[in-house]
Amino acid sequence: MVKAARRASQIINRASQDIEHLKITPKKYNNDFVTEVDKAAEAAIIEILREAYPDYGILAEESGLADASVGGKDYQWVIDPLDGTTNFIHGFLQYAVSIALTYKGQPNQAVVYDVVRNELFTASKGNGAYMNERRLRVTKCDRMEQALLGTGFPFRNFDHVDAYLAVFKDLAKRTAGIRRPGSAALDLAYVACGRYDGFWEFGVLPWDIAAGCLLITEAGGLVSDLAGGDSHLKTGNVVAGTPKIFSQILQVIDAHRTPALQA
Repeated sequence: MVKAARRASQIINRASQDIEHLKITPKKYNNDFVTEVDKAAEAAIIEILREAYPDYGILAEESGLADASVGGKDYQWVIDPLDGTTNFIHGFLQYAVSIALTYKGQPNQAVVYDVVRNELFTASKGNGAYMNERRLRVTKCDRMEQALLGTGFPFRNFDHVDAYLAVFKDLAKRTAGIRRPGSAALDLAYVACGRYDGFWEFGVLPWDIAAGCLLITEAGGLVSDLAGGDSHLKTGNVVAGTPKIFSQILQVIDAHRTPALQA
């Protein structure tokens, strides 16, 4: 996984030197983009992973590949070759390669690679989380007024934007601050390494968060859906943080959830 992430980063870094000549295509939503770099990086990742584990399934963002052949029903790679594409094409230096291996739907191995800062976040279920060989632990923050939170604004689906804004307003009043850099994979990695005390977002996709969620739990944090359950990879609604901050974010979200907003 590390080899695949580093190969993808080489493609991304080369392209970052000539962004103005990239071919950029809107996806389903006009503010969601894909570039030839996303596709080339994903192809490189898949080539390396398939060579090593040809029977594992693959869920990949850009190719639309959802292969559950042979061993795929148990093991599946979940790949985002460039999380933060909009940042990348604007030269905003917050994007990453994210690769997770899930076993029966649950993250088992994780790599998030910040190609700009050369920060490699890794985790193995039951064996901890690391950044460039340094063991990670979430912060000990337990008071919301001292907490720095990360989030992601709705941009694919605006059905629940009013509920999101109500939560944002409430948390903005209670916390030390809220940040939205634009890469969910890195946001979750930042919770794991202590740069954030908590994070929440509505409507993300599994390849955005699968690796980051394992980083957090292996660093001693908590991750769930909006009701404190484990359906976040399915619903795309995720809450994460230190144990005390996590529970306080959930309480705020619960106060503003509408019947139509899934867990």
